[in-house]
Amino acid sequence: MRRFFSYYLIPLSILFWNVAVAVAATSDYYEQLILKPLPQSNLLASFNFRSNTSLSQFEAHNFRYFPRSLGQILQHVGTRELHLRFSLGRWDAESWGARPWDGTKEGGTGVELWAWLEAETDEEASHKWLTLTNALSGLFCASLNFIDETRTTRPVMSFQPEGNHPDSTLANMQLLHGVLPREVVCTENLTPFLKLLPCKGKAGISSLLDGHKLFDASWQSMAIDIRPIRPDGEECVLQIEQTIDMVLDIERSKRPRENPIPRPPPGHDLKCNSSKPYHSGDICFPTDYAEAQEWALDQVFGKSIKGACPLTDPNVPPVCVQAPSSRPLYTTAGAIEIKEPNGFSRCYQVPSDADFSMILPREAQEGEHIRPEADEILKPETPLLYAERTFTGHGYERGGVRTILTNPSPDTEVEFVYMESLPWFMRIYLHTLKTQIDGVPGLKNNLIEEVYYRPALDRVRGTQLELRMRIPPASTVFLTYDFEKSILRYTEYPPDANRGFDIAAAVITILPSESPNAPLARQKTSNLRTTTLLLSLPTPDFSMPYNVIIFTSTVIALAFGGLYNILIRRFVGADEGPEVIGGLKGRIIAGVAKLVGKIKGAKGKGKVD
Repeated sequence: MRRFFSYYLIPLSILFWNVAVAVAATSDYYEQLILKPLPQSNLLASFNFRSNTSLSQFEAHNFRYFPRSLGQILQHVGTRELHLRFSLGRWDAESWGARPWDGTKEGGTGVELWAWLEAETDEEASHKWLTLTNALSGLFCASLNFIDETRTTRPVMSFQPEGNHPDSTLANMQLLHGVLPREVVCTENLTPFLKLLPCKGKAGISSLLDGHKLFDASWQSMAIDIRPIRPDGEECVLQIEQTIDMVLDIERSKRPRENPIPRPPPGHDLKCNSSKPYHSGDICFPTDYAEAQEWALDQVFGKSIKGACPLTDPNVPPVCVQAPSSRPLYTTAGAIEIKEPNGFSRCYQVPSDADFSMILPREAQEGEHIRPEADEILKPETPLLYAERTFTGHGYERGGVRTILTNPSPDTEVEFVYMESLPWFMRIYLHTLKTQIDGVPGLKNNLIEEVYYRPALDRVRGTQLELRMRIPPASTVFLTYDFEKSILRYTEYPPDANRGFDIAAAVITILPSESPNAPLARQKTSNLRTTTLLLSLPTPDFSMPYNVIIFTSTVIALAFGGLYNILIRRFVGADEGPEVIGGLKGRIIAGVAKLVGKIKGAKGKGKVD
């Protein structure tokens, strides 16, 4: 028997590998990791997983690469298109440039969900939306079930279907959007996210994903997009795309796990900028890590890639690095390098049966020329629009919101849709909505082309505001409005009421340019989100109910005790007290003695008999 296995083990393994390769070659699933060094010692890592499933197989409950747990929910609710986002942190557009994927995979801080449901009436759509949020809440271990009517909006101009839907289906599709800015994204959301993948984090680029690294990033976003698409000349398929983007601090990520608390480096290890005039032996200005970054894949993520996923498309290289070709990059043995013609990107085929890692050194090796500092990283792309939103005013009665929108292009205007979903306790004054160019008071242009306003109803729905605007080239627009703060019931305040209430980020949808000579970035829709806001409401002193309860209980106890004593206690004269007490005491003693005598008499009689 041992000889039988020794002869046939290798052929069987080869046969299994050939079958796996054949399945992978004909599979409709691929994954790719894109690494892009950023200024200030940061690294952008974009994980993308995509799989296609035929609609006929999907409707027949034949879930091949599509996760069954998610597919059954979509079929039960009648969801035609779904987009889910988990985000934390803030994207620094001034330093890091344009957002990855043109912002289409980005969500506001917390959890954001929008979907197109097939329903004939608003009541039916609301019922299906409630079922969908409750089901996804249990699947992703998130508080999506708290997206009720007060946190749900129906956008009109901001979102458009990304999939290919037939005209008969579009007539009965309704869009609903909800956001939870207070939700804290953590490892409980990453684990079900990985279980939806075919290799489930055991092989391929998904083996790099670890909660300790992902949620230690400066900015991170997890996205799930489900939409029907129709490839050229092929039947309609259902596509699920999962994306994880994170910006890692290289110096922080390379810190070993034995040193979880960051400690300042010793003086001789400090990297100082000697070009500063005040630089001396005891004064150090930290140098900018925009250039000369050095990192390794296993250092940044804490582990290497566990081979290639056997189900992925072999024609798609799983790892790509966006760095100048003049900068050397070293990988483990067995990897195949594929250089892009532009000279700014290179990809690698990962060996299927071995771990993969890479090193991007900082300094030139022996025999190599020293590169100029400008060639260390690629220059970040300039965003199409800069957005900043803050609160104005003071006090607990009224306030205002100011949004600063900047168009960096010197010769092209930007057209976009600005949408805000505000809670019902922020009662905005629409007549105070105004725009100013470059902060000049009283200067009003026709910047707002269209306004959609849906007022709030107390404890029923929130405020929805959508604006279609245009910003001239090389200009800054200030968008402001005032609002009034409502007083909530004491049962509606959260446990940490003094912290404030999170206001969802504003969604900005940049529309494609109508000019045929516009660059490629302007010919498609892009998105960006502002930061969330923290609103302080009039908060009662929650210690007062406790004080009232204590005071009331004390008064009731004193009143009840006095009344009880008056009704129950017997009053006698002072001269009658001893006789009463003595008589009562004597009767008790006599009764006890009589009882003891009877017991002794009963025992003696029993002995005589």
